[in-house]
Amino acid sequence: MPQKRVGVIGSGPVGQKLASAFSSLGYETEIGSRNPEKLKDFIAQSGGRITAGTFDQTAAFGDILVLATHGEATESAIDLANPKNFAQKVVIDASNPLDFSKGMPPGIPAKYSMKSLGEHVQEKLGDAKVVKCFNTVPNEIMFRPKFEETSMLICGNDSVAKKEITRILKEFGWAGSIDIGGIDNAKWLEALVPLWVRGALATGNFSSMFKFVQTEAQSTRR
Repeated sequence: MPQKRVGVIGSGPVGQKLASAFSSLGYETEIGSRNPEKLKDFIAQSGGRITAGTFDQTAAFGDILVLATHGEATESAIDLANPKNFAQKVVIDASNPLDFSKGMPPGIPAKYSMKSLGEHVQEKLGDAKVVKCFNTVPNEIMFRPKFEETSMLICGNDSVAKKEITRILKEFGWAGSIDIGGIDNAKWLEALVPLWVRGALATGNFSSMFKFVQTEAQSTRR
């Protein structure tokens, strides 16, 4: 079976990190931007292994799609990418809704305080298979994490899609996933991020993450 193609929507540090990671594993990879021209240097650094396109082109390109946009821009990015391009595809939602209106540390925007961004994304994309993943860790440790035997917290409505994401996580160097349930649980994963920022500020270490610690006898890691 040929390797699946990945379309990463969002060209900031998270998007570039994930695009580079997928490409290094042999996936055909395209990264999408509102202005693809600005990615010339990044594409050159990849040796041409990664291509750049508009959001619409990238969403049409990928068999697996990644949302790596700023939280407040995610829904408009989906509109630009055309929701029809997401139909029936596995979608990794790595975005976070953060409110910096009062400075650091951030809070959660009022719009997403009751219903998470992940839930809004799933409703907007209909039959796409949205899995919240990667949003709880800094981009520098998304690929080949520095911590041993660490699993990623994920959630989503489609069990087959979550198995696919778990396979990808293991390729990325994670021990596996901890599935906390349906996409309605995305609010808890998104709420972890303002808490993580507060912990990182308190310790002076942003190269950090929350780890769910359990005894091996109780482990249900996938």
